[in-house]
Amino acid sequence: MKRIFLFLFLISSTVLLSQTVLTSYTIDLKNKIDQSEIMTGENTATHDVFVFATSADSLSILKYNSAVFLRDKFVTSRQYTENRSLMGYSFSEDGNPTLYWFSKEEKTIILIKYYLESKTIRALKFQIPLDENYLLANYQKDNNFYLLLQSKTKQALTAFIFKNGMAEERFLDFSSFKFIDRKTQPKTFNQVLNENPIEKMDSGEYNPLYKVSAKSKLYTLPNRLILTLDQSFRKTQLFDINLENQEIKEKTFMKPIGNKNPKTTNSFYHENKLYQININADELLFDIKDYSSGVSIKTFAVSKDDTIRFSNSPLLMQIEDRQPKQLKNTAKFLKVLSSLDAGLSVYKNQKNLFITLGGSGSDLKSISLNGFNFNDPFGDFPSNSYYNIETNYSAFFESIWTKKLELTKETQEPFAADKVYYFLDSHKEAILPYTLKLSNYTILSYYDIVAKQLVLRKFADGFN
Repeated sequence: MKRIFLFLFLISSTVLLSQTVLTSYTIDLKNKIDQSEIMTGENTATHDVFVFATSADSLSILKYNSAVFLRDKFVTSRQYTENRSLMGYSFSEDGNPTLYWFSKEEKTIILIKYYLESKTIRALKFQIPLDENYLLANYQKDNNFYLLLQSKTKQALTAFIFKNGMAEERFLDFSSFKFIDRKTQPKTFNQVLNENPIEKMDSGEYNPLYKVSAKSKLYTLPNRLILTLDQSFRKTQLFDINLENQEIKEKTFMKPIGNKNPKTTNSFYHENKLYQININADELLFDIKDYSSGVSIKTFAVSKDDTIRFSNSPLLMQIEDRQPKQLKNTAKFLKVLSSLDAGLSVYKNQKNLFITLGGSGSDLKSISLNGFNFNDPFGDFPSNSYYNIETNYSAFFESIWTKKLELTKETQEPFAADKVYYFLDSHKEAILPYTLKLSNYTILSYYDIVAKQLVLRKFADGFN
């Protein structure tokens, strides 16, 4: 589900959600869109912006400076990378990019470093040990490329760090730690992850409810991982993983306790604080703890008869991507929320701290076509056919704080992510979208199928 707020449906002019075209580049993908990809990345050492645009038979690398002026380009063939997808990128100390081309069938990555000065390449092959592991996540951080795997037989994760053309392996052993489920029954590390798959949080970006409602979340920091497990109603089990020395430290944060047993709980880690919620139909408990000490900094207990005083928006319920519906009071909101998978998202921009508190879930219904006036001229559907239709739901509200965790009375303004979604929904000619979050704004790169151009647009938080 997309994050769509009520104000998006009230806007009659796109002036309020204005954005700026930074640059465009003419390129013809030759009607092979299904075999084309676009990826945008920042060299965090030089702040150069790179665009990687692939078609079935060519690759275009565009290098822009920090002001997004084109400084260099490299157009080359897809040699060594036929029938492979672009998985990610990294940057070497000399400023040149390395791209990672993945083949699911071969279980390999082709690493190719592209030298823009000499217009030459160097290719290497890396075998991913997918016979013994599951691929959990891949991501870029500090100009390096990371792969994270989960062992099929051992109670462990493995991280591969690619930098300067070399792959460094980190074996992360969780066999010595103890785990329990929500019924306090013992579980192994792999059992917990198999029942609650890891969802990687996007660092520095807004993470929507459908992601943060996951019970196992991974946060990527420089040379460090934070893994939080919330399968238990009683506690958040947090693992602080040092990728330099492979040391794993466990920390336990007890969840707030109410008058009745919770129906749904969760947490979110953000900048050395852990945000926890505990919810049933009668009560919402919200706690913010200091990461180092575990001491509560802020604590809120809201009963169904109370007003949520830290809410800066109406209490909303949304079905799929339809217009959100306002719920009349806290009791109705908690009744809906207690039936969903709870989650909360914390996002900081230059101005404030934004907290989305709510939950998401789905309802699977079987629909019979028998008796419907269904136009089936070819007789493909028997009259007693049943079809499963999944409907996604969410309930949430917005809370706006100062960076010192003080409550505000400000009204919600759109994030750059909202504007990007609104733009793409309104411009069907924009395909192959990819977003890159910079310090002050977001770049949307896409292919304009009418103009046959690769376009970069700038979006920022707030009304312009």
